[in-house]
Amino acid sequence: MFWVLLLLPAWAIAGIACTRLCLAAVRTAAADADATAGRGHDLTLYEAAFLSGGPRRVADLTLVSMARQQRLLLAHTGWATVVDPRGRDEMERSVIGAIGPEGQSPIAPVRDAAAAADAVGSLADRLVSAGLAVPAGSRTSVGAAVRQVQLATVAVLALGTAALLTPAPSELPRHLVALWFALPLALTLSCLAIARIEIHPYSHWASPAGQRLLGALALHAGSGDDRTYLTSVAVRGVRAIGEPDLRAAFGRRDPYWRHRDSSGGA
Repeated sequence: MFWVLLLLPAWAIAGIACTRLCLAAVRTAAADADATAGRGHDLTLYEAAFLSGGPRRVADLTLVSMARQQRLLLAHTGWATVVDPRGRDEMERSVIGAIGPEGQSPIAPVRDAAAAADAVGSLADRLVSAGLAVPAGSRTSVGAAVRQVQLATVAVLALGTAALLTPAPSELPRHLVALWFALPLALTLSCLAIARIEIHPYSHWASPAGQRLLGALALHAGSGDDRTYLTSVAVRGVRAIGEPDLRAAFGRRDPYWRHRDSSGGA
C-alpha cells in the first residue's frame, strides 16, 4: 500500500495547481467581459506608450517628444540637457525633475526615475480603471498558474514512477497502479490543453480592450508627421526612432558609470 502514500500527494498537487489555473482563467474572462468599456476611448500617446511597453516606454516617449521640440537635448553620448525648464504636463515635469537642478544628467537614471514617478503611476491607475490595462497583481497570474500546472504534471509523473519502481508488495497489479496515477496526470494535461485553447492571450500591460485599441493605433504608426512619428515610438519603442544619434543616446549607459567613478575619485 506504499503507492497510496504517493498517490495522495499526486492528487493534491494536481488538484491545487488546476484549481489555481481555473481561478486565473475566471479572472481573465471577467477582464475580457469588461473590455467593451474601452471601445469609445481614444488613446493618448502616453496611454499608448504605457499599454505597449509600460512605465519605461512612457519615459522614453516623453524624452523623445521633448527632444523633437528642441526643449531637451539628447546627445549621442548618453546625456540629457534641459533647454526649456518648463514642463508642459506632469510627464515632462517628471523628466525635468529627474534630470535635476543642474539641468544635465545621464539618460539612463533619468529614464528610471521618470518611469517610477507618480505621474506614470496615476496614468496606470486610470488605464486599469478604464479596463484597458492589466492590474499589476494580475499581469502574471495566468502564466504563473500554467507553470504551476506544468510542474504538477512533472511531479505526478515522478511520483507515479516512484510508485511503480518501489518493490513494496501490493495487492494491485502494476498496470492498475499506473492507471490510478494516470488520472491526476490526465487532469493536469487536460487543464493545460484547455488553457492553451481558451484563455485569452494577454500582453504584459494591455488588457484585451487595450490590445484592440493598440492594434488600431499601430495601423497608423508610420514615418509621416510628428504625431505619427511619436505614435510609432509609443507603440514600437526607441527602435522606431529614425535619427541615428537620437537612437544612440538611448543605447549608451557607460557614461553614467564613468561619471560616478570620476566623481567618487575626486
